[in-house]
Amino acid sequence: MYARANRRAVLLGLLGGGVAVAMQSYVDLAGPAVSEASPIPGVPDGVIPDGWLPAPPPPPPPDVSAIAAKYAGAVPHEWGVDVTGTNTRLAAPGHRIALTFDACGGPQGDGVDADLLSLLERERLPATMFLNGRWIDANPGLTAQLAGNPLLELANHGTRHLPLSVTGKSAYGIAGTTSPAEVIDEVWVNHNRLLEVTGRQPRWFRPGTAYCDEVAAAIVRDLGEQVVGFTVNGDAGATLPAAKVQAALISAVPGSVVIMHVNRPAGGTAEGLAVAVPQLRSVGVEFVTLSGAGGLA
Repeated sequence: MYARANRRAVLLGLLGGGVAVAMQSYVDLAGPAVSEASPIPGVPDGVIPDGWLPAPPPPPPPDVSAIAAKYAGAVPHEWGVDVTGTNTRLAAPGHRIALTFDACGGPQGDGVDADLLSLLERERLPATMFLNGRWIDANPGLTAQLAGNPLLELANHGTRHLPLSVTGKSAYGIAGTTSPAEVIDEVWVNHNRLLEVTGRQPRWFRPGTAYCDEVAAAIVRDLGEQVVGFTVNGDAGATLPAAKVQAALISAVPGSVVIMHVNRPAGGTAEGLAVAVPQLRSVGVEFVTLSGAGGLA
C-alpha cells in the first residue's frame, strides 16, 4: 500500500529541529492509500512516484506458543453462552439489528439453505456468516461465492465445531476442547482457512454450540478475534417452524444480535425471516453486519 506524504509538514518539522516531530509528521499521510498493483491517476502501472510511501506492514501473527503458555493452568469459573468476554449485543444500537447465521458442518450439518441465501440477496440483507471448517470443506465453491458477496461478512465458527473449554466441558452432549492448546487449534486453524478464502483476518468467533468459558474467551481475544454470542435465538438450531422464527425476530429489540442457521434447509428459518423482515423494516429497523454495527458490547 502507498500514500502521498505531506512534504510541507516534513520540512517544517526539520527546520524546527524537532527530528521526532518531523518523523511523526512524515508518517501523518494525506491522500488516498493505494496498493502497488492499483492505478495511481496519471502514473503508469507499477511505477511508484516520488512522495508516495509504503503503508505500515500488517501486524505480525500472534505467538500461539506464548498464548498457550500464558493460560496453562488457568482455572475458569464461568461456563455458558454469555460468559465474561462474550459480546451479545450492539454497543450503539440505534434501530439496528445484526443478523448472524451459523454453518455448523458435520454429518448432519453440511447442508445449504438456498431459500435463505436467495432471501438475503433479494431483500439486500447484510448478514454475518459464521462458517465452521467442516462446512467449508463440504462447500468450498459456495464459500468462495459468499466471500465475494458485499452484503456478507464471513466469521469463524471453529475448526471442529467444539464448545470452547480449557477443561473439557461439554454442551448438548458435545465434548469441548480440553486445554489452551486445543482452544487455540479450534480457533486458529479455521482462522487461517478463512484468511485464505477471503484475504481478510476474521474478526469474530462463535464457538460450536456457542458455549465457552471465560479463559477460552480471553484466548480468543489474544488471537485477535472476539467471541460473539447472541441476544435472540432466532431458530433454535433451525428446529423452529416459520411462525416461531417470525415471533422470535419480531421480539428483537434495537441492538440485538440474532443467531440463526444457514446449514439446515428443512427448518423454518427462511420462511419465518421472510415474513419478519418487512414488519421490522416498517418500524425503522436497519439490518447490519457485526463489522458494520459500530462495535459490540
